[in-house]
Amino acid sequence: MPALPCPEKDACILYLLRHAATANNLLNPPLLQGCDQNPGLSEQGRQQASATAQWLAEGNISTVYSSPLLRATETASPIAKMHRISIVEIADLIEADVGNWADRHWEEIARSEPDAYSRFMENPDKHPYAGGESFGNVAERILPAFDALLDRHAGESIVIVGHNVVNRIYLAKLAGIPISRSRHIKQSHCGINIIHRNGNHDQLITLNAIFHLAIH
Repeated sequence: MPALPCPEKDACILYLLRHAATANNLLNPPLLQGCDQNPGLSEQGRQQASATAQWLAEGNISTVYSSPLLRATETASPIAKMHRISIVEIADLIEADVGNWADRHWEEIARSEPDAYSRFMENPDKHPYAGGESFGNVAERILPAFDALLDRHAGESIVIVGHNVVNRIYLAKLAGIPISRSRHIKQSHCGINIIHRNGNHDQLITLNAIFHLAIH
């Protein structure tokens, strides 16, 4: 990637990624993982992570943050190595707790628990994964974490490796989309979102860019 200019002294550039693919992600249909499932990356996922690190090689990255889950840290690892820095794990950026629905797929959940499934699909902001978190619960812990990290790195560019639900909720907030509709925001494995913060103003520059995966 051609190096982006360093941000102004009061600004921060954030490269926000979803982790690369695990074996569960690649199943058809895929299985929900959540915070209690902790698989590493598949071979395809490792290739995605490597391609992403290559794309970010000249990005003037000062710090690489990650959810503590293995699929996120394994995605962050080649990026951090490329820039000769360590990964900093942030507990509040862990994936949503999907409760009783972990390691299951949506079609089976819809058949076996139609009422809970319907409530969640209608408004995940208020109605949680069965036995787990609502999107509102997730927002309460991740939004302050994102704000703190961007404020901490004025004048720098950083990477955060997160998760599908985590990223969608944060991006919905930036885009002015209700959290209840954040499931409509696409987050591909190793898709890159670029956010620019200058003072109190946040701008979503790029959403879910994946062209770097197609050319590697």
